Amino acid sequence: ERTSRVDRDMAHALASARVLRLCARPVVPKRAQTRRFAVRADMEPIPGYATTKQTITAGSGPVVAKGDTVTVHATGIVEEGDKKFWSTKDPGQKPFTYQAGVGAVITGWDQGCLGMNVGETRKLKIPAKEGYGAGGFPAWGIPPGGTLLFEIEVLSIKGKGGEL
Repeated sequence: ERTSRVDRDMAHALASARVLRLCARPVVPKRAQTRRFAVRADMEPIPGYATTKQTITAGSGPVVAKGDTVTVHATGIVEEGDKKFWSTKDPGQKPFTYQAGVGAVITGWDQGCLGMNVGETRKLKIPAKEGYGAGGFPAWGIPPGGTLLFEIEVLSIKGKGGEL
């Protein structure tokens, strides 16, 4: 009986030690642990719009201008919930091509990409009114009034005169 009591006391002591170790760990909010897209406070405003931008990697050469056909890699995340809803880098996906500055994409994206160079990577924070609005885009998991975070890399620009 003495052996079983010692075993029981030892098991209790080990369990208590585990609980103490767990309690001693710093508490980090879950959202901070899983953040896919760090938005910095120093993002630049886009004049006349609520969308903000931040250059991650500088590019060179031609610049995205209104009417250009632009091919990009892009990853989109819903800020509320930190959930990726689309990425051209996912398996089976291809780069995305659109016509710049003419309303072919959501306003925040359209205005946020103007002025980018080939090879440039930029982060955009797009409020709902310049994204999918009060209705969201439920089919993609974008809630009503959802703020969008995009990371966009310009791969090529075709202007009115051909490849730039």
